[in-house]
Amino acid sequence: MKKIEELVLVDGSGYIFRAYYALPPMTRSDGLPVNAVFGFCNMLLRQLEQLQNEKGGNVSVAIIFDAARKTFRNEIFSEYKANRSEPPEDLIPQFNVIKKIPDVFNLRSIELPGYEADDLIASYSKVAKEMGIRVTIVSSDKDLMQLVSEGVYMLDPIKNREISRTEVFDKFGVYPEKVIDVQALAGDSTDNVPGVPGIGVKTAALLINEYGSLENLLKNCENIKQEKRRQAIKENYESAIISKKLVTLKNDIKLPTPIEDLKFRALEIKQLIKFLDEMEFNRIKNLVVTKYGKGEKTNITQIESSNKKESPKIENIIKQNYRLIMDKSELQELVEKIYTDGRVAIDCETTGLSATEAELVGFSMSRKNSFACYIPLRHRVEKKQISLKDFIKTLKPLLEDESILKIGQNIKYDLIILEKLGITVKNVDDTMLMSYVLSTGKNKHGLDELAKNHLQYETTKFNELFDKKTEKNFSKVELHNALMYAAEDSDVTLRLWYILKRKLIDENLFSFYFYNERPLIDVIKQMEMNGIRVNFDFLKELSHNFVKEINILEKKIYEICGAEFNIGSPKQLGEIIFDKLKLPFGKKGKSGNYQTDVKILEKLKLERYEIANFLLNWRQLQKLKSTYCEGLISRKNVISNRVHTSFGMASTLTGRLSSNDPNLQNIPIKTKEGKLIRNAFICDKGSKIVSIDYSQIELRILAHVADIASLKDGFANGADIHSLTAQEVFQVDGSSVSQDLRRKAKTINFGIIYGISPYGLASQLDISNSEAKDYINKYFRKYPGIQNYMIETIQKCRDDGYVKTLFGRKIYIPFINDKVAMRRNFSERSAINAPIQGGAADMIKRAMNKVSIFIDENKLKTKMLLQVHDELIFEIPEQEIKKVPLKLAKLMEDSYKPIVDFSVPLLAEIGIGKSWAESH
Repeated sequence: MKKIEELVLVDGSGYIFRAYYALPPMTRSDGLPVNAVFGFCNMLLRQLEQLQNEKGGNVSVAIIFDAARKTFRNEIFSEYKANRSEPPEDLIPQFNVIKKIPDVFNLRSIELPGYEADDLIASYSKVAKEMGIRVTIVSSDKDLMQLVSEGVYMLDPIKNREISRTEVFDKFGVYPEKVIDVQALAGDSTDNVPGVPGIGVKTAALLINEYGSLENLLKNCENIKQEKRRQAIKENYESAIISKKLVTLKNDIKLPTPIEDLKFRALEIKQLIKFLDEMEFNRIKNLVVTKYGKGEKTNITQIESSNKKESPKIENIIKQNYRLIMDKSELQELVEKIYTDGRVAIDCETTGLSATEAELVGFSMSRKNSFACYIPLRHRVEKKQISLKDFIKTLKPLLEDESILKIGQNIKYDLIILEKLGITVKNVDDTMLMSYVLSTGKNKHGLDELAKNHLQYETTKFNELFDKKTEKNFSKVELHNALMYAAEDSDVTLRLWYILKRKLIDENLFSFYFYNERPLIDVIKQMEMNGIRVNFDFLKELSHNFVKEINILEKKIYEICGAEFNIGSPKQLGEIIFDKLKLPFGKKGKSGNYQTDVKILEKLKLERYEIANFLLNWRQLQKLKSTYCEGLISRKNVISNRVHTSFGMASTLTGRLSSNDPNLQNIPIKTKEGKLIRNAFICDKGSKIVSIDYSQIELRILAHVADIASLKDGFANGADIHSLTAQEVFQVDGSSVSQDLRRKAKTINFGIIYGISPYGLASQLDISNSEAKDYINKYFRKYPGIQNYMIETIQKCRDDGYVKTLFGRKIYIPFINDKVAMRRNFSERSAINAPIQGGAADMIKRAMNKVSIFIDENKLKTKMLLQVHDELIFEIPEQEIKKVPLKLAKLMEDSYKPIVDFSVPLLAEIGIGKSWAESH
């Protein structure tokens, strides 16, 4: 038997309460509360994942629980933990279920009457250390920090980071060996450890550092200069002695189970799945099946070696091996082989780019390198093809089987196509998203780019299948060409999956992908299929009114110019306003024409040229009419009579979602006319539109990452942050903050997030550059932490090439070290903003995952329709309107839990109405 190299001790009691408070109420179909059970399983699964990825096979593991509230400490001090309230009512029935979970995971659980879990952990740590075994304590409990020493480490399971001697010092002001002395002096109101009244942790640390120990302090307390402090210690001498006995962990308990018997054992998958089915935890079951299969016996070393095997060497793509599947028996034979493989890459060929409107033409699959196929279904050829009915009958069980991993490139599109046929694909990976997590901001993530970057392979392009005169409809493509194109897509996708999965594991990003991005595929698929109801008659009337206003503006423009011309032509407009009217700022571009963009017109507007105002209004109304009124009308889905946007999941620099075809994230909201467009977005009868919007989330993240005490206090107390900033920067009291000062402070607050320059601030506030520079300098003098954050972030980005969000997303910033000042300055501004905007994107994505789980598990009729940056839009039936919005807002406010220890409260504001506009 190999020597045990490491002992992992999981603080099970700590897990229970973290799990309970991290999740909203959840019940099984029979009414049993299960939110803590669900959270405990999820946390334990994550811990197992870390073990399999980072540890060797010679590991012992134990889950340690408290046996009961009464322990030997109650004999020392009868009031110990006496002021602790009873556990929440819905947590009590979950304790017994949770105590069984380690057995289900094939792990050993340990508890001992008369002792706390912490005492058992201390005793196991001591014995293991004496045996030369490394100890990892999985907990963030401050009471366990006294155990940290050489060979004994703590791991915070939420932040997934080691708690070292340095972290202990940051917490207590002393190193681990002196923690019990500080705790004895400071006491603990939670556990009713008395300590010395009036002495907190900071003061206790100062005293212990000065006197070396509690005993020496008590012996020499007459030497303490501060009379009040000296008197408090003298009067509470016995209390301090008793407190030290209470906080000192007992490390000499006879071990209930020898360390050798705690050796990590193979998972009994069937046993685990049976339990998850009993608890109705389908999402966790999906994760288990994806990682470990459906019924095999799997242990750490087997999984680790299998992960390594999932990186086969890059082989040449042999297209001669591709084959057409033309009858049911061939298809059934292939399906049986895929069941053996456990994974398959898939791709749909369709009639168009809009998933909610396109129809399936054919389907390709790849089960291993160069062994790919294409199943034609609706090609306009004479050859017999498999009927759609037989295709669905044969593939539906496979695609809906959670034990088979389905791999796709932008697989959300394929899921929608198949969902329309009644096939709900389960258990998926997306190579586009895997690449996006690995290199946000660095590369493009389309199949062509990924194949070139990772396989050094040029894929066949869609346009190459057609000549210039042929309609670009895949159903008209000759079958051999369709096979070569479609099978290649699946073949390349599978090869990329092997490479990208290995990279995610190597760069410690697999968990971020698996828990943050991957679940969103199904969430966004459902949002896109839900669509949103639009009042098309209202848009037609609005478009007609816009035309009237446009005609009035045109007459005014023609009167000022003394001529009629094409206002939409930059060439003609430039000649009129700069050559004829002789207005300033005339500058010709490379084309030889005058520049007439928004910046030029805004400059003219500032100079009080009336025509500039008319032109800006004319352009805005034209855009509202064509892009939004006419554009939305043209995007009406003939089946659902709704508008279905497509959310881009891998197209932004910071992790935000984008909205396309049509873009519903860019509807103007600052102007009266823009707000009118939102009146067109309505709900079905018997429902309401509910908007839940994060309030100032980016400023809150800035306050957290830059550790600005005044801003954090302001948010905690519900203060008006812009008024607070006005007071700080312009040095006035609250009653003197005018609307103008608040507006300027608001512009500075949001400008700083985007790395605004004095010139940019001057333009926005209509002030001089020197005045703007003075405002920014005042801002940094009041909030030096923000300037420090900016300097440190830029420097780290220069060194690493990327920045990271609170949740661990890497965002690469090109040109951060560029010699060209303009490109470098832009990159520096991006480096400042990316962790903040990216953190906000991660927050709302996590919220969407939690909201989706809540809706599914409570079998609600509420629908999530849109995500617009920091806002989620829902359609909620009136019978759910009283309770559901509040629950959803709470989930959004807690979205960072339990991953990030966020120091600023989030606020999600609820709006309810018959339309999107009314909900604001």
